Amino acid sequence: MTHSMFEADLGRNAANYVPLTPVSFLKRAAHIYPERIAVIHGQRRYSYRQLHERCRRLASALTGAGVEAGDRVAVLAPNVPEMLEAHYGVPGAGAVLVSINIRLEPQTIAFILRHSQAKVLICDREFSATAEQALAELETPPLVVDIDDAQASGGRLIGELDYEAFLTRGAAARELMLPADEWQSIALNYTSGTTGNPKGVVLHHRGAYLNACAGALVFQLGPRSVYLWTLPMFHCNGWSHTWAVTLCGGVHVCLRKVQAGPIYAAIAEHGVTHLSAAPIVLSMLIHADEQFERRPGQPVEVITGGAAPPTAVLAAMEARGFSVTHGYGMTESYGPSTLCLWQPGVDELPLADRAIFTSRQGVIHPMMEDATVLDVDSQQPVPADGQTLGELVMRGNTVMKGYLNNPEATQAAFAGGWLHTGDLAVLHPDGYVEIKDRSKDIIISGGENISSLEIEEVLYQHPDVMEAAVVARPDEHWGETPHAFVTLRAGAADRTQAEDLIAWCRSRLAHFKAPQHVSMVELPKTSTGKIQKYLLREWAKSAKEVSAEAEH
Repeated sequence: MTHSMFEADLGRNAANYVPLTPVSFLKRAAHIYPERIAVIHGQRRYSYRQLHERCRRLASALTGAGVEAGDRVAVLAPNVPEMLEAHYGVPGAGAVLVSINIRLEPQTIAFILRHSQAKVLICDREFSATAEQALAELETPPLVVDIDDAQASGGRLIGELDYEAFLTRGAAARELMLPADEWQSIALNYTSGTTGNPKGVVLHHRGAYLNACAGALVFQLGPRSVYLWTLPMFHCNGWSHTWAVTLCGGVHVCLRKVQAGPIYAAIAEHGVTHLSAAPIVLSMLIHADEQFERRPGQPVEVITGGAAPPTAVLAAMEARGFSVTHGYGMTESYGPSTLCLWQPGVDELPLADRAIFTSRQGVIHPMMEDATVLDVDSQQPVPADGQTLGELVMRGNTVMKGYLNNPEATQAAFAGGWLHTGDLAVLHPDGYVEIKDRSKDIIISGGENISSLEIEEVLYQHPDVMEAAVVARPDEHWGETPHAFVTLRAGAADRTQAEDLIAWCRSRLAHFKAPQHVSMVELPKTSTGKIQKYLLREWAKSAKEVSAEAEH
């Protein structure tokens, strides 16, 4: 008897199979914690029961406005309650959420609205001028609904009606719609590419559910958790924490602007237990005015992602009462996909050694199937020696469906059955991954591969350095040499010069790795706070050309 015949009478039915979706988390939280405060925003407070009702009204109002299953609904807003509600109300109407980066210019926003064919745009009034310019470029603009937030600075109402009035059109009795198929799309997020148009990353309900579960598990979220929204909800759906915090019945503390003062004040006032942030935010907290440097009564758990935070930043955060876990992820993997998870014995290490360990990107989270490092040419796994460089690749249920209307890019991203990250990494003997550089950021000098991150790590250890980025500078003899761009702490320019930083690096690195050129500048950044190395490479090339002209 075959296995299939043995189970011939056992199949999926309503009792044993329900498609996975994070939309169900809100119904659960409203049932278990109906009067628990769910959202805090300035003076506003409302419970999980109220949040559930508002999201149901939003879903119903969207349906009434003509939004059908699979339609896209865009939101242009900071970390306000309405953005959180959209993560339930939009998919709860069977639609796909398009969270737009508020720092983008009108032309890119117009591209996103056109490419996604958004039927509705929910727009915070502070960004109305940008939205109007974007909408003017569209032949068939979407229905616009205004968010009239009391904390907004400026802007005007440009929509047919405001958000609260829109909610009154919806029925609170309407249940949030669950997908018939968990592969159904839940979100469409756009990459912040440095060249060309952004790519539309399509995510499904199953992946969002699993990534939220992974985040809740590794971040140790629970019903006593108070999560401060320092990470933009528009960025990878807040790394799925828009859903994970609700799953656990925690409190969402909204924060409209990411500034050190309000962050420290919120930690003290609300007893914040968790937050997520890019390394640039950690640096901001470290270098904040002393009046804001309040050591929390209990450690605040922090997940940071993006470029590897230097060990000096990790050590300084710990000294201020933050426990930092370093993660790694992409828009294509719903946000974090690997984390530098704790190991026995790590707590006993000296602070400097502990920071070196925690700066790794780590191991896969519980819902990601596999990640490894492949040789770029042979596509075979590299040895786990902590030295051999290859490309970090991953596969699992928390990987995107693909890029919208871009089959060539999708095929390239999934070549060989892996999601190719484009990041160069090593695999340590303990199985932990450590990213050394973006493939395009590696510096090849005289045939030697130099990691820009390694040099940046040394520069960040200098007490006067606040930010640092290293790129390749063309060199007639060596091909390329490292050029460092540095932002100094306030008041440090009088005591620290370029030659001092070059000497600092030469005393801590092999001489061929030390930068031959250092420029003191304010580092250019993308709309998501990432340092724009492609601009720095142009600056380095221009500086080389200028110096060559001077020599002649």
